[in-house]
Amino acid sequence: MRAIILAGGMGTRLRSLIHNVPKPMAAVGDRPFLHYVLDYLLGQGVRSVILSVGYMHEIISGHFGERYKNVDISYSVEREPLGTGGAIRQAMREVAEDYVCVMNGDTLFPIDLSEMYRLVVKSKADVVVAGRVVADIDRYGSIVLEGDRIVSFSSSSSEKAYGIINGGVYLIRNHVFEEFDLPTVFSFEKDFLAANILQLDTRCVPFESYFIDIGIPEDYMRANRELPGMHHG
Repeated sequence: MRAIILAGGMGTRLRSLIHNVPKPMAAVGDRPFLHYVLDYLLGQGVRSVILSVGYMHEIISGHFGERYKNVDISYSVEREPLGTGGAIRQAMREVAEDYVCVMNGDTLFPIDLSEMYRLVVKSKADVVVAGRVVADIDRYGSIVLEGDRIVSFSSSSSEKAYGIINGGVYLIRNHVFEEFDLPTVFSFEKDFLAANILQLDTRCVPFESYFIDIGIPEDYMRANRELPGMHHG
């Protein structure tokens, strides 16, 4: 199992709290947030990670080098911002496996990846999305499913309703981007997934796991309260 971690973000919303490091390197407890993401992947059996980096990437590579515990680390450097889709596509050029796991370096959603792999083996899907079950979808917009297949992404509504949102962890079939005419810079979620939902075989596995996104200042504060004492995997 290999994973691509998107760690190129600038963290503009966190400027008031962190100044001198890229967002995934923001301190949580006594170590950078990215440590928690890597520890989670290690617990899931991932032994090779590609860090997709851009903004202040030398800080990340200077800190981790080519290895973290039992995980080999390589780097895919964005010379200019490529959007989430462009960043994944560039990093994927280093991937030989049929599928690669992709996640954000500023969120932690510690799900059981083997459940997603089981669905991939069974369905041969293009993309499997880890869905996050929430009691209130109004802030996010939700995933519309028929069975385990995603048929559309609905925009946010004013309803406070139970539903499934995109948790931002994916299994993506290698070479899938080459089958579409995509620009250099594009968003994986909007310009690829949502725009091509009828052409793609996109499945979802819903999870009720813990979730935190440190790109939001109040969640960054919460991470500092909750994560140092927690053990994932």
